[in-house]
Amino acid sequence: MRVPWRTTLLSYTFLAPALILLAVFTFYPLLYGSYLGFTEYNGARFAQGLDPRWVGTANFEKLLADPLFLTALKNSVKYLLVVPALQLAALAVAVLVNKQLPGMAIFRAGYYVPVVTSVSLAAVMWEWVFNREGTLNWLLRSLGLTSPEAQFGWLNSEAWAFWAVMLVTFWRGFGYYMVLYLAGLQTIPEELEEAAVLDGASAWQRFWKITVPLMRPTILLCTLLSTIAALRVLEEVLVLTNGGPLNSTYTALMYVYAKAFQGFDFDYGLASAAGLVVAAVALILSFVNFKLFNRPEEDQA
Repeated sequence: MRVPWRTTLLSYTFLAPALILLAVFTFYPLLYGSYLGFTEYNGARFAQGLDPRWVGTANFEKLLADPLFLTALKNSVKYLLVVPALQLAALAVAVLVNKQLPGMAIFRAGYYVPVVTSVSLAAVMWEWVFNREGTLNWLLRSLGLTSPEAQFGWLNSEAWAFWAVMLVTFWRGFGYYMVLYLAGLQTIPEELEEAAVLDGASAWQRFWKITVPLMRPTILLCTLLSTIAALRVLEEVLVLTNGGPLNSTYTALMYVYAKAFQGFDFDYGLASAAGLVVAAVALILSFVNFKLFNRPEEDQA
């Protein structure tokens, strides 16, 4: 049945404001930024009013020859280690709080508080935890794991700063993914769980045979979001370590930020090229996630 043209026109009229905003603030910057990745465009050309100059793949060749970018890209890929730990912990806690018990809403809200905490406030708190006279060193001394005189600067250590920043990312993202998993768990029909209990299935068998298969779309979504967020990590690094010490926490997105907005060269072309490399890695990892979690039902059996 054909849709009347008036109905079609009315539909696009309602969609127009959102489409215009997407075109101006999403699609145009995306396309123009991709174009800049293949051009020479820096602060000097901008100040002189010159247009970007096409240089082909020169920016990407420069990136591959830049040890700082390779270190940053390696750190970003290494940062993906937070993804499985974060997803497993969020799913486990979502299963635990998916109970109709008194006061459970308070626990759910408490887990979500870090998500709505500003990164600047979180940085002040975690700097107090990680500094030489902070909570973490006090706890280790209290447990007898370090000497009473030990004052270890976690964020100043080349070996530990990376893991300290990753812990902050874990803390900030945990509640967000827990809520997504909790929403997915509440869509599973209770009749399936009850039938499995009557059949004598254990809690682990119910989780593995019922919960995980039915939660597969939610797991895929959360894993994709977490993977992209890990590759794009910037705020925690910027406010806690600024990429140090000795570039041990310097990530690819921080490289993009530094090239585009710090220093005196403002190399927008090189920054855009680095952003395209990060986007390409994210697309590859997204494809892998789809292959792992979006398999046909007959392959899952």
